[in-house]
Amino acid sequence: MSCCATPLPADAETVAAASREEMRLASRYLGDGLLQTDLAAPGVHCAACIHAIESGLAKLAGVAHVRVNLSTRRVAVKWRGEAPPDLLGAMAHLGYPAHLFEIDADVRDPEFSRLIRALAVAGFCSMNIMILSVSVWSGAEPETRAAFHWISAALALPCLLYSGQVFFASAWSALRHGRTNMDVPISIGITLAFGLSLYDTVHDGPHAYFEAATSLIFFLLIGRTLEHVMRERARAAVRGLMRLAPRGATVLRADGGRDYLPVNEIEPGMRIALTAGERVPVDGVVEDGVSELDCAIVTGESAPRRVELGAAVQAGTLNLSGALVIIASARADSSFLAEMVRLMEAAEGGRARYRRIADRAATLYSPVVHATACLTFLGWMALVGEWHQAITVAIAVLIITCPCALGLAVPIVQVVASRRLFENGIMVKDGSAIERMAEIDAVAFDKTGTLTLGQPRLVNGKDVAPDMLAIAAEVARRSNHPLSRAIADAVPAGDLVLSEVSEYPGLGIEARLLDRLFRLGRAEWALSIEIAPTQTAESGTVLSCDGDFLARFAFEEAMRPQARPAVGALHAAGLDVSLLSGDAPDAVQAMARKLGIDSVAASLLPAQKVERLAALTAEGRKVLMVGDGLNDVPALAAAHVSMAPASAADLSRNAADFVFLREGLDAVPMAIAVSRHAGRLVRQNFALAITYNAIALPIAIAGHVTPLIAALAMSLSSILVVANALRLDAGRRSRPRDAQPDLIALAPTLRAGG
Repeated sequence: MSCCATPLPADAETVAAASREEMRLASRYLGDGLLQTDLAAPGVHCAACIHAIESGLAKLAGVAHVRVNLSTRRVAVKWRGEAPPDLLGAMAHLGYPAHLFEIDADVRDPEFSRLIRALAVAGFCSMNIMILSVSVWSGAEPETRAAFHWISAALALPCLLYSGQVFFASAWSALRHGRTNMDVPISIGITLAFGLSLYDTVHDGPHAYFEAATSLIFFLLIGRTLEHVMRERARAAVRGLMRLAPRGATVLRADGGRDYLPVNEIEPGMRIALTAGERVPVDGVVEDGVSELDCAIVTGESAPRRVELGAAVQAGTLNLSGALVIIASARADSSFLAEMVRLMEAAEGGRARYRRIADRAATLYSPVVHATACLTFLGWMALVGEWHQAITVAIAVLIITCPCALGLAVPIVQVVASRRLFENGIMVKDGSAIERMAEIDAVAFDKTGTLTLGQPRLVNGKDVAPDMLAIAAEVARRSNHPLSRAIADAVPAGDLVLSEVSEYPGLGIEARLLDRLFRLGRAEWALSIEIAPTQTAESGTVLSCDGDFLARFAFEEAMRPQARPAVGALHAAGLDVSLLSGDAPDAVQAMARKLGIDSVAASLLPAQKVERLAALTAEGRKVLMVGDGLNDVPALAAAHVSMAPASAADLSRNAADFVFLREGLDAVPMAIAVSRHAGRLVRQNFALAITYNAIALPIAIAGHVTPLIAALAMSLSSILVVANALRLDAGRRSRPRDAQPDLIALAPTLRAGG
């Protein structure tokens, strides 16, 4: 803890004001007057720390919400007001000195180096003391025994003072601020074991337990180091995303000059020059140039995507071939890449039901175990009247009941699950979403943009005369309407010269060619003759010349890849699947027939979708809503859990609990399968932790466990929980990264239920 503290300068008020101004500038605006400030708290290491910070900061005026991420030691504070609360001062008062959080993929990890050094010292001391203990326990002469005890004391002292600081500093900070954490009983146990051994050495006792004190520190450090490594492994995907963000970019000035600016100084509207091999620094729109981008980070697909004038590009994608000039449309902290990093880091922080249970249990741990150890000491004193034996048993009770396994039961599974989902192109907002996903028994889909790609395709191009198709395509290139783009994509660009081009929203586009007026759009607008009511549905999009009919164009929407197998897997799992759409009944029914969906509702307004979900909820159903449009936002928020594609509108992605990056709809059964597997592992971890304590505590109270065995048992329980969580990764490395998930193989997991 002391390594994280910073000395206060003489003029504390001036510095505090400067820090709050720095926090204000670093805060992100979330809308509705809400801002978020992210702090780094290196001293956070257990559930008690999380509870102390979240409850302490929540009392500050203006603070709306606090969330602590144990893996990243990130404290996200949402607040309202003209100026931020004194968060740094409050953190220091709570005993967790903090600073502004900075995303840096290449930052070195001082905590890991500190743990390794402490572990090396503890290992050296404990092994040498063990060697000396062999002679003592095998019946050495009194003089030899006394000498070995003093040598052991000399070896134990640096272990205690250096390696033990990992626990002592945390425990002292907690006690100094009027609270306890998991390190308080550990520190008491270590100190008592060393003190008792030193007493026996001074009084020439037959046995001393220096090996117990040093081995206790050694085994505890092994467990803590493994936990740290596990969290770092869980963050590997986040660090990989961070490395995709360039340090800066070349910005073009209005006078033609060039400046290299750090990525955090790039503002929307700036023009950025990109050469081949550079990554896109922020979200933007192509202003000049043609190139191909590696968009695997966005779509999950390895095939390059061609971009040209007007194409949107996302931060983190790689420019493969030509030079581009883009106009920034967002800051670095609001870009697509930053959003993915935040989603990954938020995955562990959600306060799901299981997480709240574990946190509450860990919070109650210290007073309960202290009382148990005290009662054990008094009971043994009353039973045998020997304080030496009584305190030895009490030390074992203090150590063996440490709830590290219980504290790890939920977050370790959640971070492994979020990593597994990310590697399959699925982003999850928090752990509570994983828990809710495991509980669903029904799935509701939107149609356009969800079951389909939202990209119409021309299906009768071969039936249209080539010269008519060429004229229609040239007119269509002047429009961004999806149907116009579908026609334009069907024909290579020609050399026709158009003039007087005008677009009429909702109707179509017109242009002159050789003094003739061509119109492409709705038949009732493009044609001079009146369309009979019975023909209106069939007329669709037409091309006319001076009001005369030339050609009719028919379209169909491309279905999402893996849509049929995904819906089939959901049916096979016993889930009720329905289609809720605002589209016309004919189109919705046709899509439902293709996918085998029986429950269909068409022409729904946003409020009607919410009513449908409310009716299902009233029947006791827990529904997953999958949608993408602005009209789906209320339904996504109302569902038990929700999911949206990366191509969805911003509001839809923000409202959804899961966002899938690949085009394939197989992301839906994959998310359900992983969430259900994670739910089973969480329950197994709870059972392991509770069973361990139920067995270990009575044995320790009965005096059958030495402090050394207690330390080993406690560390092994934590390792067992971590190993069980890693089972979620089983089979992950056996499948190529770009391979589609095997939906047949997922069926048993889906059928297993939540």
